Amino acid sequence: MQFIDIKAIHAHSAAQIDAAVAQVFEHGRYINGPEVYELEATLGKFLGDSKPLHCIAVASGTMALEVALRALSIGPGDEVITTPFTWISTAETIALVGATPVFADIEPDTYNIDPKEVEKVITPKTKAIIPVDLFGQLPDYTALETIAEKHGLKIIEDAAQSFGAEQNARKAGTFGHVATTSFFPAKPLGGYGDGGAVFTADDQLAEDLRAVTNHGCKERESHYILGTNGRCDSLQAAIIQAKFANFRDAEIALRQKVGARYSEALKDYVTVPKIHPGNTHIYAQYTIRPKNRDSLGEALKAADIPSAVYYRKPLHQQEVFSHLPCAKKSFPHTEQAAQEVISLPFHPYLSEADQARIIATVVKAV
Repeated sequence: MQFIDIKAIHAHSAAQIDAAVAQVFEHGRYINGPEVYELEATLGKFLGDSKPLHCIAVASGTMALEVALRALSIGPGDEVITTPFTWISTAETIALVGATPVFADIEPDTYNIDPKEVEKVITPKTKAIIPVDLFGQLPDYTALETIAEKHGLKIIEDAAQSFGAEQNARKAGTFGHVATTSFFPAKPLGGYGDGGAVFTADDQLAEDLRAVTNHGCKERESHYILGTNGRCDSLQAAIIQAKFANFRDAEIALRQKVGARYSEALKDYVTVPKIHPGNTHIYAQYTIRPKNRDSLGEALKAADIPSAVYYRKPLHQQEVFSHLPCAKKSFPHTEQAAQEVISLPFHPYLSEADQARIIATVVKAV
């Protein structure tokens, strides 16, 4: 049994992927090939419906965050608020552009950043908030957008784990001034290497985002903004484009079906994911909270069932951020979640038989 069965996901789009990759080999435009622009148009339309969003494909989800920060001119002397309960990319990109990460604690039930905690740490240096749509569902953007408007802050939505989810009929990737996502293979819409995208409805910001990915220039050797090499290559774009139709038409619903089966069967034994009112969940990870994580992990291992812990060590406890003033603070909900959560095998094609075996093992263990 695989924790995420990427081979099973591939099998459902294999013919389309083979044809798309062969086309790239045929034309030989491995950078900025037509597949990149096709993917950008497809994803922009998916998110924007009647008015497509600007989409800029980039080299990774991490690069997407860095590009967004640079395009918003965030740098030395600025502070950006984010969650300590996430993968390090969200905070490290803040530091990489010269700004200071500031952490705000999470809600204990959704594991997403708590808007009330965000407002407590805003200072005159605060320029932006980066909420993370953790594990596959969105935080309370109504509250976060109200806070951002009140204090004149930008919101960068980190939708690396939530592409395909919604909040009040708005799709992940459409919140804030700019949104980012990742196509890392384990993500809901995963490529076969690194890749990501940035989204915005702002025409000028879109122009700046694209320039940042191309060494800060719109015309060759004319650089008006500090940029980087952030481009998405044609092969990855071709693969993601080839997978997208099945993701949109089948896998979003299948992921929700598998998640619902887990929750119904396990709700009386462990704390299952709480879905915030108005949200749908895409389950980048199916994360539960048992009374004893270690004993459950051992029982799963003994049954040859893989599991994983996201995230065992919060960002404020990481050595690289030990110099930050907020690193000396306690974030009790984050710290408790880090000690208690565990994620079960999950992918859209998880069979009912395999899922039943996982569920039976969990129930017996707890």
